[in-house]
Amino acid sequence: MTRRVDVVVAGGGQAGLAAGYHLRRQGLDFVVLDAAPAPGGAWQHMWDSLRLFSPAAHSSLPGRLMPARPGETYPDAGHVVEYLADYEKRYDLPVQHGTRVEAVRRDGDRLLVEADAGTWRARAVVSATGTWSRPFLPAVPGRALFSGRQLHTVDYRRPADFAGQRVLVVGGGNSGAQIAADLALTGDVEVIWATRRPPRFLADGIDGRVLFDVATARRRALDEGRTDTGGVAALGDIVAVPPVRAARDAGLLTARPMFTRLTATGVQWADGSRADADAVIWCTGFRPALAHLAPLGLRGPRGRIAISGTRAVAEPRLHLLGYGDWTGPASATLIGAGRPARDAARDIARLLSG
Repeated sequence: MTRRVDVVVAGGGQAGLAAGYHLRRQGLDFVVLDAAPAPGGAWQHMWDSLRLFSPAAHSSLPGRLMPARPGETYPDAGHVVEYLADYEKRYDLPVQHGTRVEAVRRDGDRLLVEADAGTWRARAVVSATGTWSRPFLPAVPGRALFSGRQLHTVDYRRPADFAGQRVLVVGGGNSGAQIAADLALTGDVEVIWATRRPPRFLADGIDGRVLFDVATARRRALDEGRTDTGGVAALGDIVAVPPVRAARDAGLLTARPMFTRLTATGVQWADGSRADADAVIWCTGFRPALAHLAPLGLRGPRGRIAISGTRAVAEPRLHLLGYGDWTGPASATLIGAGRPARDAARDIARLLSG
C-alpha cells in the first residue's frame, strides 16, 4: 500500500525529531521513518562512559530543555536517550520505528519513498539519517593480515572487554582521545594511541557551549562574505572533558605517529619499529548515510550533495539535516539541530503553499 503525506522525514534521531517539531508548527502532514526499533537515535549505541560536552540545558532540542540530573554536570548517553524518547512522546511526533528507508525516487510531482515497511508518496523529503551507520575504515596496508580483534568506535562499549590486553587506538579526534583515556585510566589495559598529527587539545575551559557559538559565528561570517575565522577547527580537535584531562595530565595520553602498516600480530612504523597488539579500535570517523538518495542522482564527484542552506540545489523538494557543518553550523549536535530544522520546515512550507 502506498500512503500520501506532505513530508517524509528519513531518520528519527535528534535531527529528525527537530524536523518533526518544526514541521508540526508549520501545520504540515508528515511521518518520521526510523530504522531503529526504539527511540534514542545513535545515542543508544554509545560507549558506557561517554558524557556530553555541554550541560543539559545547553544540549536541548527546540521547545524543551533537557532536564538536569542532580550532581551531574555533563549528561551521559543514557540520559540523552531518555530525553529523546520523552521528546518524541511529549510532542506526539508520528515516528514509525523499525522502518528503514531504502530509496527515494522522483515520481512526477511527488517523491516516492520506498521503505522496508511500505511506500510513501511525499511532496517533500527531509533526509536526517546521520552518519552512525556508515563508519569509516581507512585502507591501511596489512589490515586483512592482523590476527587480533578489529573494532570501530561504533563497536566499543567498556574497558572491561579488553582487560589485560594491549590495545591500539587509532584516531586523533574526540572519540579516539576519549576511548584511549577510558582504557588507559583503568590501569589494566596497555594503550597505544596513534594519530596522523600531534593531538590538539582545546583549552580546558572550552566545552560544547563555546563550540556552538564559535561554529555559529563562523557560518555568519561566511554568509556575510567576511574572513573565515576557521571555526572550531582553529581552536583544536579534542575537547578536554574530565577523563581526557585526567589521562593527559597523568601522562597516559601520549600519541605516537600514524603507523605505516598492520602486521599479523600488531603494527609497524616507518622507521621499522614494531609493537604487538591484541586489538585495534578504529576511531576514524564516519561518512554521511546517503545511499537511500542514490536514485535521485544528486551526489557530486566527491560524494557530496550540493545544497543551499539545507535544500538540495538540484532537487528543491529534498532537505538534508544533521550531517555536519555543511548542513548547518553544528547541525550534528543536539543544540545545533534546531536552527537548520526550523529553516528547512519554513522552506518546505513555502514550497508546498506555492
